[in-house]
Amino acid sequence: MSATTTDRHFPQREPPAARVALKSPGSSPGLLDGAWWPRSRDLLRELPALIDVLDSRWGRITRIAVNPRHWPVIPRKIPVAGHVVKAGWFKAEQDPHKLLLLSYTAGRWDLLVIPPETNAPAAARLMAAATDGTGPQLTASALMAAGAALHDTPATERPQDREEAWEYEGGATSPHAIVPARPSRLLVGM
Repeated sequence: MSATTTDRHFPQREPPAARVALKSPGSSPGLLDGAWWPRSRDLLRELPALIDVLDSRWGRITRIAVNPRHWPVIPRKIPVAGHVVKAGWFKAEQDPHKLLLLSYTAGRWDLLVIPPETNAPAAARLMAAATDGTGPQLTASALMAAGAALHDTPATERPQDREEAWEYEGGATSPHAIVPARPSRLLVGM
């Protein structure tokens, strides 16, 4: 009796493009440089597509930092397109809805992280608000809370942190004033 095995080579599928919106070059500086809408909470799976988009625009991304509240696993090193990105986390110091990106050659950027389970219309509104240089400057969590408030998300599902409470109590511009004026300059993977 003989056994035969065959090697089947299936074509490798390209991972989906990152869903990211960035402020246009020359935009006024703000608290956020854009928004990212990952498909999951898996940094090993999601980050390579994002870095692929950003490396060509901002220079090689070498480090990232996240808040562990929404990321179940934060690997120390993430392999991406020919190099490794080192990952770190800050629990109290970093907004849970923000991704911090660092490049040795070009600087620092902050992206709003839109939860993967967000529906497409809400994600589009958040991306537009994060890249609009004419609206009020809000933190990532305040932007998420404002988006939720504008679209009747129950209060129990809204992010609650000290900074956001300060803004709601009158410490900063009302987050209810967000009106996305125009689409962002760069939309990838939508």
